[in-house]
Amino acid sequence: MNNWLNKNGIHIAILAAFVIICFIYFSPVLQGKAPAQSDVIQSKAMQKEIMEYKEKDGKGPLWTNQMFGGMPAYQIWVQYAYNGATYGIALITKALPNPVGTVLLLLVGAYFLFITLKVNPWLAAAGAIAFAFTTYNFVLIATGHSNKALAIGFFAPIIASLFITLRGRYLLGASLTALFLALEIRANHVQMTYYLFLSLLILVGIELYQAYKNKTLPAFGKAIGYLAGSVILAVMINASLLWTTSEYAGETNRGKSNLTDTISKEKSGMSKDYAYMWSQGVGESFTFLIPNLYGGASGIDELVKPESNMYKAVAADFSGGDPTQTTQIIQQLAGSFNMQEYWGEKPGTSGGYYFGAIVCFLYIFGLFIVRSRLKWWILATTVLFMLLSFGKNFPFVSDLFFNYFPLYNKFRAVESILAVVGLMVPILAFLALKEAQESKLEQKELVKKLTWSAAITGGFALIVAIVPTLFFSFKTSNHADIVQALTQALQNNASAAQKLANALVQDRIAIARADAFRAFLFVAIGYAIVWAFITKKLNAQLAFGLLAFAVLIDMWQVDRKYLNSKNFESKSTLTNYFQPRDIDHLISSDKDPNYRVFDQTINTFNDASTSNFHKTIGGYHAAKLKRYDELIQHQFSKSVNQDVLDMLNTRYFITQDPQNGSYRMNRNATALGNAWLVKSVQFVKNSDEEMKAISSFDPKVEVIVDEQYKKLLDTTRLGADPSAFIKMEKYHPDHIEYSYSAPRDVIAVFSEIYYDKGWNMYVDGVQKPYFRADYVLRAAQLEAGNHKVEFKFEPRSYYLGEKISLAGTILLVLCLGFAGYSENKKKKATA
Repeated sequence: MNNWLNKNGIHIAILAAFVIICFIYFSPVLQGKAPAQSDVIQSKAMQKEIMEYKEKDGKGPLWTNQMFGGMPAYQIWVQYAYNGATYGIALITKALPNPVGTVLLLLVGAYFLFITLKVNPWLAAAGAIAFAFTTYNFVLIATGHSNKALAIGFFAPIIASLFITLRGRYLLGASLTALFLALEIRANHVQMTYYLFLSLLILVGIELYQAYKNKTLPAFGKAIGYLAGSVILAVMINASLLWTTSEYAGETNRGKSNLTDTISKEKSGMSKDYAYMWSQGVGESFTFLIPNLYGGASGIDELVKPESNMYKAVAADFSGGDPTQTTQIIQQLAGSFNMQEYWGEKPGTSGGYYFGAIVCFLYIFGLFIVRSRLKWWILATTVLFMLLSFGKNFPFVSDLFFNYFPLYNKFRAVESILAVVGLMVPILAFLALKEAQESKLEQKELVKKLTWSAAITGGFALIVAIVPTLFFSFKTSNHADIVQALTQALQNNASAAQKLANALVQDRIAIARADAFRAFLFVAIGYAIVWAFITKKLNAQLAFGLLAFAVLIDMWQVDRKYLNSKNFESKSTLTNYFQPRDIDHLISSDKDPNYRVFDQTINTFNDASTSNFHKTIGGYHAAKLKRYDELIQHQFSKSVNQDVLDMLNTRYFITQDPQNGSYRMNRNATALGNAWLVKSVQFVKNSDEEMKAISSFDPKVEVIVDEQYKKLLDTTRLGADPSAFIKMEKYHPDHIEYSYSAPRDVIAVFSEIYYDKGWNMYVDGVQKPYFRADYVLRAAQLEAGNHKVEFKFEPRSYYLGEKISLAGTILLVLCLGFAGYSENKKKKATA
């Protein structure tokens, strides 16, 4: 035991330090608080119905009617009980307070990678801090992109496990790869996993070339074989997740368009404009070194300070010096004219990508001295991923991938590929110090290259600090248009408008200048520590410990701007974040379990707040069903189609009085209910005609049906009879029951969203066919008589997928156990 402690004591101490760092940074969690994450708050509203039935049934439903008329719950919240990775994710996110577990994962995972790369433990700790505290990770946590942050957290251990396999420890490496890849997939952020695989593809290509060159192809082939087995096993463990996601993805706004008109011209994937909306500016990449070079996050925090030029200009000419009025005017200028600190071309940002001044300096040093082939993998990945992150700002490379690379056009916010670069930069940075420690280069040569690296990074920062406008304008591309619009708003007072614009630019310059001086200072500190180590003025342990501390201070200071104690609220406040209005209470008094609400007081189709209380025709989700998204574009974007509202059983409208702000509720007398019988059928040739037909029709009387379903109807047997009726008897998101009576066959339309990847219809317990009607609804021809109709959501992808997941989980446990046994046996044999 003592030998084990002596051997691993430094690792235990570093891991303990990581825990302490996390709890100090997130000290509000010790007071029972949690981060107020906007996306998490929205997701709780999305999950409202799912969690209510989970509490009632002990298992969450796979379908919810809470948003967009109804959608699968796969990308909102679903239990994957037979997926072993589910419990691994729960251990990370539940065992420790949010977000301590996530940041600890980032730290420990990266530390494992650096130790695998045989980096000194203190250097490994510094590298882990550099990666974990990259501002993008903290911005993700602040905004609630928890799954994305978790997925990034598994990057490093997956790469480490891959290296272990390539070094010949096949079973151990492959088992660990399967474990961490299973957790990565279960984190359920396909975009991040895709980017990781793209970088690993480059690595495997380089390793293949090296194996060919060194005539070690058999060993390389064996390693690849084991890794292929790892991928298969990880996919098996996540079979239900991947199968349902793949099945659902093809039916969402990221899948193929159903229409051929100009609004829906994108045939597959999402529109390029949408995918490229958040593209990294080419010049913005210098925020890797100078964090607030482009103003930082969208906002006015610095502008409302009395010492700012903007504050002084507004106070002098518009507010009479009144602090409250001055702040309000600056807020109005930001909202109406985009006059804020951030001056890049993104629609908005919660913060830039900062990798650390010291880390960037060491990365350049690594390019000079690292001889490992890993340098070429890191450099190739960095360059390619930066070019891809530019999106619309450098379309040549992005368009090649968007148009021709498999699945690339399924993802939006291309700038987020820089999350991988956020790992590449620290890896090379600290491999540089490993090389310096082990290098056969003369001390003089090392110092020379170190000095050049500091001169490049520190010199650039110093130039920006002294002459900021030499390289940057600090103006948005539409700056002149903003000034013109402001001039008109100020009754053609061009002088006042220009004065405000100039004040804004000067504030942006001041922000950049201060950060540039700061970057220069940290480069100087990093240079001094490494120089002292190379020239043997400091021993390795002290130098690397100081470097880790300097990196932590550097990153900590910047991260606190984006995620600090102000981001935390009491758990009770977050639990009851959405407070019901009087009209919400009034609407909720309706005991019908299944009707819909149209809240016109919010951005209905991009806000989930109303879903916290009612089933709505709107909501918030990045992957809506494609047909419903097309319905929104054509029937609600320009004007609201009352007929479509009626067929969606929209029973209540919520409006707001513009005069006094009071809320009003109106009951829609023409809402058609949960199901109804129609008198006639109108067949159309395709989805274009179907969309056009529902633009003007009477859904109570007729139903619009695509000709592809004609074989499911026998119109000769239909007959309208006033005595016929249909009504809903029981409601459950996964199982809805109706009863009907009709003297002749009838066409019934159900106000439920059509999704044939799991919904089955039964009449008196016997499965019967149904079809799509009115573009998004379900309909069926029902035989005469008194019968019971049931719709059950029974997706094979989930239920069979869960069985495969269980088999994969058992197999992984066996592999890990056997790998541990084999490694222990080898150690004993060696001893």
